[in-house]
Amino acid sequence: MKKIEIKIPQQYGSLIGLLLLGALLSILSPSFLSLSNLMNVLNQVSLNGLVAIGMTFVILSGGIDLSVGSVLAFSGAVLAALLKMGLPDMLAIVLGLALGTLMGLVNGAFISRFNLQPFIVSMAFMTMYRGATFVFTQGRPITGLGDTGVFVASGRGDVLGIPWSGIVLLAAFFITAFVLDKTVFGKGIYAIGGNAEAARLSGLPVKRLRASVYAISGFFAALASVILTSRLDSAQPLAGQGYELDAIAAVVLGGTSLAGGRGFMVGTIIGAFIIGVLNNGLNLLEVSSFYQQIVKGAVILLAVLLDRRK
Repeated sequence: MKKIEIKIPQQYGSLIGLLLLGALLSILSPSFLSLSNLMNVLNQVSLNGLVAIGMTFVILSGGIDLSVGSVLAFSGAVLAALLKMGLPDMLAIVLGLALGTLMGLVNGAFISRFNLQPFIVSMAFMTMYRGATFVFTQGRPITGLGDTGVFVASGRGDVLGIPWSGIVLLAAFFITAFVLDKTVFGKGIYAIGGNAEAARLSGLPVKRLRASVYAISGFFAALASVILTSRLDSAQPLAGQGYELDAIAAVVLGGTSLAGGRGFMVGTIIGAFIIGVLNNGLNLLEVSSFYQQIVKGAVILLAVLLDRRK
């Protein structure tokens, strides 16, 4: 008798998992489905979601970026310093985003130019950028950044009750999903992640594409730093620690292969919401933060095992 096997695409499996998790938490905690809590989840997911969007480009290309948390911290510190100097909000934000993009590009240039292992190079830059943040801030938070303007709205404002950070996340998702699915650049990223040598022989600028995905990752880390710095009304030298792990977890939970060449942006957003909903639910259930780390680690391990099985 022929065995019938039902295959569910990974991104749909992730969505089913998110819905089941939400249903379980709504039973365990009636306040989970309240509008205020759902907006709080969206607000919390926005940071990891933005960093994960940039990480998706890197992982699809067959790389990894461990420096995103440090890029976030340093670009946020510079942004805060520029605001303290009296620069207009928009100019300070643009310069902060440019700095994050440049930091990512330097990371990618080393990897592509010298054909080095992304894990080692990004770990080295993670350490250097974090050290640069401590030097720049002298180990102290930069506070008192103002209470009006675009900068404040980015982390603390809302439109009809929807936080600006959530709107930025959704806009970033639609734009990047279009880039990956409909543009030559996006198809090139899939190609080098699937088989870099074949992509090179077909005429694709592999080194340039590899460097560019790290620049994109740096940009989104800096964008997340704008929201976080606004939300805290300060730039913290330790900001962004552990963000790289949450971002990688969101990407893998969403079905993107760590080997590169296979994945979808919609899966990344679903993965980010799984982590955000899990964190929110555990907080509502008053689970100790120590146990939360264990649960999150188990979820990441499960995602990696599922990726390996595929």
